[in-house]
Amino acid sequence: MDRSVLADASWVEQELAGSTFRDERLGRRLRKLLLQMANAVGEPIPLACQDWANTKAAYRFLSNTAVDEARILAGHFQSTRIRAAAVDGPLLVLQDTTEFSYKRAHPEQIGTLTTIPGRKTDGRRPMHTLCGLLMHSSLVVTPEGLPLGLAAIRFWTRSKFRGVTALKRRINPTRVPIEHKESVRWLENLRDATALLGDPARLVHVGDRENDIYEFFCAARSAGTHFLVRTCVDRLAGSGKQTIADQMSEVAVQGLHDVLVEEGRKTTRAIVELRYRRIHVLPPIGKQKRYSAIDLTVIQARERGEPSGRPAIDWQLITDLPVTSPQEAIEKLDWYALRWKIESFHKILKSGCRAEEARLRTAERLVNLIALFCIIAWRLFWMAMLNRTEPEASPRIALTRDEIGLLDRMIDATGQPPPSRTLSDYLIHIARLGGYLARASDPPPGNVVLWRGWCRLMDIKLGALLVASRYG
Repeated sequence: MDRSVLADASWVEQELAGSTFRDERLGRRLRKLLLQMANAVGEPIPLACQDWANTKAAYRFLSNTAVDEARILAGHFQSTRIRAAAVDGPLLVLQDTTEFSYKRAHPEQIGTLTTIPGRKTDGRRPMHTLCGLLMHSSLVVTPEGLPLGLAAIRFWTRSKFRGVTALKRRINPTRVPIEHKESVRWLENLRDATALLGDPARLVHVGDRENDIYEFFCAARSAGTHFLVRTCVDRLAGSGKQTIADQMSEVAVQGLHDVLVEEGRKTTRAIVELRYRRIHVLPPIGKQKRYSAIDLTVIQARERGEPSGRPAIDWQLITDLPVTSPQEAIEKLDWYALRWKIESFHKILKSGCRAEEARLRTAERLVNLIALFCIIAWRLFWMAMLNRTEPEASPRIALTRDEIGLLDRMIDATGQPPPSRTLSDYLIHIARLGGYLARASDPPPGNVVLWRGWCRLMDIKLGALLVASRYG
């Protein structure tokens, strides 16, 4: 049976409404393929499509020159903008990069990630090329951690920037124009996400230490938006005779913050000292003619004492936003702590959707498939976080009528009373199918048990439809 009949197509129609193709048949195939892959998360294309006709059509769609990641994700981007507009308050735009590695007989058809040393033979260590793609994405989340969708994405391979390494050997790396570096992806995603979402003043672009780029700070100021980045560069400050570290060493402790640190199943408390200061930050020496100085806020969070069994907390953040009290500093720390959510999104892509197990042979086909997986991974992540942020919401927000009916029958069979069930009730039962025990002491179900449970639910639904079609 065609798996595209398993799910109500309403969520797909809503998510892909802005994805348009000159050939309408491509749009219909995109919707059908997304449904098929969503109903078989992590399974190969032939298993998701069920027969040779649908499998061949999927391969043709992914290899069609009129199909690319921009057209596939256009509708999802528009839906992200609609969801963002319906939310009040600031929005965090999380940026991060991930790699997808593959083993291929002809790696040149995909591209290179890097070269790694192999085993020694005859006293020499040959170098092997690691084949794969890189993806840089921007995920929009609320301050409560609810992912609203992707706002920008970039795919590339290292071969595109292979001349930059040689250039850095001849001149100071800080003098290489940002347009010639991979780092330009941070600026491009900032501009794309800001243009898509509108209202740049409510956006805060969050990045890790790789995002500590002076050009990025200037790009945010030009776009009228904000940023929050973990810094790793001790930049010149003030009149140029001091650095940020020199100026922060003059600041006394301005507050304390009690932090819960999770280490596996163990949770401990840490006392963090807060310092913050507005600092006049200068551009790198080689770029002072092109960029001007900026007044930025630096926030330090350092743990008191030396904890046993783990590194001490030591964060230094830099932002264009003002910080005038310990409460505002804690707010910015909480925002930065949400950055791990984009890593969770990437984990769903790799472990849930199994993007690195795809057998497609060219970069173009793989990029199109990963773009499809991005929509599915976001939806799984969104459902998991909805269970935490909106547990009392109606189940119709995330589940179709058929899925609710099937889950009702399964829950009724357990002998549980049938009160007015919330979204959380249904998502917990889906998580039970994936191995969640739902004990009183257990935290809310996470992404892994939810995607496992979702796959089992789709298999159960397929079996019910087969029985109904044969005996109904």
